Amino acid sequence: MNAPGKLSLNIRLPAAGGRLEHYKLSVPRNFPRKAAAAFNRVAYSAAHVVADPLAAVDPWQGCAIDWDATIAYRRSLWDLGLGVAEAMDTAQRGMGLDWKTSLELIRRSIDASRDCKGALLASGAGTDHLAADAATSLDQVIHAYEEQVGAIEALGGRIILMASRALARVARSPDDYHKVYDRILGQVRQPVIIHWLGEMFDPALAGYWGHIDHYQAMEVALEIIGRNAAKVDGVKISLLAKEKEIAMRRRLPRAVRMYTGDDFNYAELIDGDGDGHSDALLGIFDAIAPAASAALTALAKDDRKAFHEILAPTVPLSRHIFGAPTRYYKTGVVCMSWLNGHQDHFVMVGGQQSARSILHLAELFRLADAAGLLRDPELACARMKQLLAVHGIAQ
Repeated sequence: MNAPGKLSLNIRLPAAGGRLEHYKLSVPRNFPRKAAAAFNRVAYSAAHVVADPLAAVDPWQGCAIDWDATIAYRRSLWDLGLGVAEAMDTAQRGMGLDWKTSLELIRRSIDASRDCKGALLASGAGTDHLAADAATSLDQVIHAYEEQVGAIEALGGRIILMASRALARVARSPDDYHKVYDRILGQVRQPVIIHWLGEMFDPALAGYWGHIDHYQAMEVALEIIGRNAAKVDGVKISLLAKEKEIAMRRRLPRAVRMYTGDDFNYAELIDGDGDGHSDALLGIFDAIAPAASAALTALAKDDRKAFHEILAPTVPLSRHIFGAPTRYYKTGVVCMSWLNGHQDHFVMVGGQQSARSILHLAELFRLADAAGLLRDPELACARMKQLLAVHGIAQ
């Protein structure tokens, strides 16, 4: 890595209007590779998978994983003190990562976690092996949930209860959500994290909990959680609206955590206010893991100034990565992983590397550099030039 003060890497990046502009990289932040102490917040990263680019599969229909690189990345997250939220992400599940491969991923991650002292791991259980357009009854949805929950629990895993496209399709009223969630929560072996995923992440989930209006939907979710509080560790809310998260957080049963899924306002929500704070289960923690770890270390020392100073430059990057259409955010996350040397290629399951424009990825490069998150600028610059060349942009 270049020494501070000696970095002179330059690149021509595309800008609005078809222009190319010269950009000079800055010196990266020297974030630790391992957490120095325990956090005072529970923090999960929704970890991405590394595709196998040499597999003989149709990239839009098949699903081939580089298991070694995928598990190695999870070990790096555990080293940083972050938990892994496994196989629960909408940019994996339902967009390239099928249930069969998800279960194998969960099995491998559970096995790997046993070798990492204190490793935190929870895994997504949903209904995605039941095609939403094939679902016709609540009993089908319940059976699909039971199948995935049972398979994960048989491996010794903890559950993140994901939102169900099939349930959103067949439910006719809030009572249907009560019936399904009461049934599943009544069977789980240990408390779960319930994931409320908004329609900005997955349009098929519009009207979840039986209401289009989020505050009316919140009432249904709170009733279900309150009645089953002993079986609920927390709720992850992904609506990208901090006021809705705070309103729900203040009404949760005392022992139930709020896990922020707000990739726009996470710093403020994790820090909290006089009425409480949010823990974290965030997709952006995959891309900013070293900064997230350093910031949480500072917060545990009650150094809120350092906490916000570290995270503040990451917020513009996160808002960009999660910009509309939000469901394609994983493209930016995997691009970051490639630029930082965690994988040897920029190929994704489902062909999702094509889901963002070169202008979007060029701005990601600028923002990641501004946040000090390109850990080896020489490598990142060389790889970005490769990506630009594929798009016909010479240096």
